[in-house]
Amino acid sequence: MPLQVHHRNPRLERWEERLLQMFERIDGILEERYAGRFRLKPSRPPHGAGVTRDADGLFDLGVSFSAGITSEHGPGYVFQIRIATGDPVPEEVRQQIEDEVVALLNQEMPRYFPGLNLRLAKEGHAFRIYGDLSLDTDLPPDLA
Repeated sequence: MPLQVHHRNPRLERWEERLLQMFERIDGILEERYAGRFRLKPSRPPHGAGVTRDADGLFDLGVSFSAGITSEHGPGYVFQIRIATGDPVPEEVRQQIEDEVVALLNQEMPRYFPGLNLRLAKEGHAFRIYGDLSLDTDLPPDLA
């Protein structure tokens, strides 16, 4: 039996690449703002030294698609804000970081995904980007 190769939709790949770029930008902003405030976990490389942004530095904003079967918002991209430190992080600082991420996403989503009505909701300890996830929209060239 010949090997079957499955290819992903190039529009989906472009959409998710832009999503990743947006999260990498936000991760970089957070890393700058909170540099030196908390010690990294011993196994965690410094910001910029890992294979990906969610595998290094103080913050992990890894995002993945969810079909949204149990969500009132339906399908979307889900992420949690993880802080890679063994140091105690006061609850008010965690809340401040969450508020900053929400503000940055609300600022950046229209820039990275113009014309798409994307929204953000908190679901327990996670957040969901949902709304117009259509691949039909021609996204502008990559952002610098």
